[in-house]
Amino acid sequence: MEEVQQQPIQSVGEDGEKEMMSNGSSMTHETQQDDEPEIVMEGSSFVHGGASEDDKGPPKVDSQVEVLHEKVTKQIIKEGHGVKPSKYSTCFLHYKAWTESTQHKFEDTWQELQLVELVLGKEKKEMAGLAIGLSSMKSGERAVLHVGWELGYGEEGNFSFPNVPPKADIIYEVELIGFDETKEGKARSDMTVEERISAADRRRMDGNSLFKEEKSEEAMQQYEMAIAYMNDDFMFQLYGKYQDMALGVKNPCHLNIAACLIKLKRYEEAIAQCAIVLAEDQNNVKALFRRGKARSELGQTDAAREDFLKARKFAPEDKAILKELRVLDEDDKIVLSETKGAL
Repeated sequence: MEEVQQQPIQSVGEDGEKEMMSNGSSMTHETQQDDEPEIVMEGSSFVHGGASEDDKGPPKVDSQVEVLHEKVTKQIIKEGHGVKPSKYSTCFLHYKAWTESTQHKFEDTWQELQLVELVLGKEKKEMAGLAIGLSSMKSGERAVLHVGWELGYGEEGNFSFPNVPPKADIIYEVELIGFDETKEGKARSDMTVEERISAADRRRMDGNSLFKEEKSEEAMQQYEMAIAYMNDDFMFQLYGKYQDMALGVKNPCHLNIAACLIKLKRYEEAIAQCAIVLAEDQNNVKALFRRGKARSELGQTDAAREDFLKARKFAPEDKAILKELRVLDEDDKIVLSETKGAL
């Protein structure tokens, strides 16, 4: 394997500040500078990344039915942006799948927290209908697809995982997170370690540019695609320099997703993103700070204070951390005063 020089990787913090990191280790500089804006908590629309609210069956959609193929129709739930993928594009997506006759859900990739990769034109036979739908979608688009059994699991169905009965028409709820245009249709599994890390880092940098432009939806899509290159199976095989390089891309993406989620008031999801980083680096200052921020917004003041105090150990002069601790102390005084007044 060819030797690769590891360069410092630039990341964007929750408030748009820049930091230089060569791996996934803790950061002990200030989380937020005096002249930089704080996290804004209001005014955000729904972005991708979560399952639909009604998980009892396929979503009910009133939008126009598009006939993509005699066996495939589409209804848009949420519009996307940009261009559509072409043949051999590597698509990154989430989906749920139900059998149309029984409404039995047999697959849900959102629950696995891992994006699915599909190369158009090289998909498995049972994914042919899904691929037709994807080829009509734009990045960020979410839609319902109705696929005939001929372009799904066929006449015999599938009796392993997923379990699909014979001649089962399928309903998909699918979201195209994004795609890579590659003439040769090179999948992640065919890339070298260096190629995968480099591809992920390009996505991370694209996400940072969008983040600074306050395009949260598009930024999160780029971060998720970057993380898709760094899945668990891939990370498990790495050690030493290559593990550090991969974490230097992966961890900032999780932290920036957490920052976006806090802006969107999706605090539980932000906590989950921070937990992924803290599992690798339990003293990561930004992960502790952002988890503390999310916990504070949820009213989990004791847990939030614990996170902020631990972060302060590694960044004792950080003004953002000190500010959050003062806010919690002031809130405690107000609660105590109200309690005494009630007595």
